[in-house]
Amino acid sequence: MASENPDTNAALQASGESTLKKATKKAQKQIDQLFNVSLHIAVTGESGTGKSSFINAIRELDSDDEGAAKTGVTETTTDPTPYEHPTMPNVTLWDLPGIGTPKFKARTYLKKMQFNRYDFFIIISSERFKENDIMLAKEIKRRKKLFYFVRSKIDNDIRAEETKKSFNKEETLSQIKRNCLENLEGIENPKVFLISSEDIKAFDYEKLVETLMLDLPQHKQYALLQSVPITSVAMLQKKVKMFEKAAWAAALCSGVIAVAPVPGLSVVCDASILVAFFTKCFYSFGLDDKSLKKLSERINKPQLESFIKSPLVVALTAKSTARLSVSAVAGGAVLEYLCSLVPGVGNAAAAGISFVCTLTLLKNGLKELENAALMVLKEAGLQ
Repeated sequence: MASENPDTNAALQASGESTLKKATKKAQKQIDQLFNVSLHIAVTGESGTGKSSFINAIRELDSDDEGAAKTGVTETTTDPTPYEHPTMPNVTLWDLPGIGTPKFKARTYLKKMQFNRYDFFIIISSERFKENDIMLAKEIKRRKKLFYFVRSKIDNDIRAEETKKSFNKEETLSQIKRNCLENLEGIENPKVFLISSEDIKAFDYEKLVETLMLDLPQHKQYALLQSVPITSVAMLQKKVKMFEKAAWAAALCSGVIAVAPVPGLSVVCDASILVAFFTKCFYSFGLDDKSLKKLSERINKPQLESFIKSPLVVALTAKSTARLSVSAVAGGAVLEYLCSLVPGVGNAAAAGISFVCTLTLLKNGLKELENAALMVLKEAGLQ
């Protein structure tokens, strides 16, 4: 139903709903999904296949970093061990003990691992998938959960083959995948991905993420996409589109238009929601100091840590925390800069901002963070 208030009409149009009550409910649900929905990823397989290394790679940690999953040539995991994502604490990767060890027989494995806790399973092998892997996959499927096969340590296979005169990288990768599929003959349409934890951006990493994005429910997609490392411009664009879709909800939730739709009443901005929104973007795009430092070390470009001059990035770096949520207290420097993105808004501390202006602010700030991330990708040679 149309309203005399242009801000209300704009909010209804952005939400696709017919009433403000429905639009508000939808906005609150979408923001809750963006900020708070949990994702639990189980990483399993036989011992020594590189489960812990895979978990560290997805979390962008080295094996000797604080909080990294323990790695070793023998089975180092004796119980299901949770590893919280360093910047997205609602995402947890679980390092499960190796299946088929004397302590964890294949037939009782899922019961001991508390099967229902996990959203999906990654079954890892560093050579050929074996009977235990197939048995586990069949049981996961029987219980109607998602599972994916990861053939790890692909970099080792490439190094072993590239000394041969007849070496062809693409043919080698094709042969490895064919062998995997042959070993998984008892599984209908198995989804197999070739991954190197030494260089997560190589091989099938982005294909794995794309497949998960197609298979998971939308609210779980939000959690996944925020947490995965950016390895290309295409991956960054996926993240940007996700935040663009959520911007209208943040604009609506940040104002009293949700509870007091009085014609002509400007929206008093709940700044904590805006700062939380941009903080999510900030960490998801890898613009925080720890992420930039880690990337600069990997590509041997120390200047990467300090070359971003975006005022919004600088403000968020100074005031933000990885655990900032909807109820967080916003930093003054961040707010001051945010409101400068919308001409005529004035002081940020108690700004009366309409829905349209708030949405404009969010889109402009998101664009600035996107541009900063593009600069990082260009400097890192990941375009």
